[in-house]
Amino acid sequence: MSARAIELHGPWGHVFGPLDLDIDIGGVTVLAAPAGAARTALLMALCGRMRLTAGSLTVLGFEDKPMAVFRNSTIACLNELDEVRPSVTVRDLVTEQLRWDSPWYRFVPRVGTSGVEDMCGEVFGDVPLPPLNAFVDDLPEIQQLLLRIAVANTRRPPLLVVGRIDKIADDEERLMVLERLVALGQTQSVITADVNPLPPGSSVRAVVDLHQLLNAGDIGVMTEAR
Repeated sequence: MSARAIELHGPWGHVFGPLDLDIDIGGVTVLAAPAGAARTALLMALCGRMRLTAGSLTVLGFEDKPMAVFRNSTIACLNELDEVRPSVTVRDLVTEQLRWDSPWYRFVPRVGTSGVEDMCGEVFGDVPLPPLNAFVDDLPEIQQLLLRIAVANTRRPPLLVVGRIDKIADDEERLMVLERLVALGQTQSVITADVNPLPPGSSVRAVVDLHQLLNAGDIGVMTEAR
């Protein structure tokens, strides 16, 4: 990934930029930046979910082609895109994703425990899988986060973008999530963001410090710019 002088402006003004950014393929890259609209918009732009106002962005070999990047990437754990309703169970969420992934003519029954294991096992690793009939909103934070990643990542595209890992207050659990992302980074390029210093012992490939370039107080989510 290579970004040169990229900027985003919305109907209410400046969101971020101009900024330059280089990210190598593979492993986990953490964007160190304050939480807020600017960081959210940047993550969305890097995976083709938001069009830039200015500058040049090359991702996975596609230069200034957000739709091509969109087709070769996925994003998880951004409430603006994948927030889960409180009344949804683990079974419902996994079943719905399987139905989205299947051809329109194929009947997909409600999943059982094995269906949850098939979709979530690689992402969860040694973290216990969530109960089949539990409401997603009642799960521990780490299980909620990993479940949203697993559901978003069923296609295993080359680029996986994950937001909001700094929502986990417990450093040990945050390290566990990073370790799971590192495991996924063996076959994908993973980009995430965190306002906190990385816990000791994390195996992320690179940290890009954007604290001086992204302002958490910048304009709110630019729906018109998507």
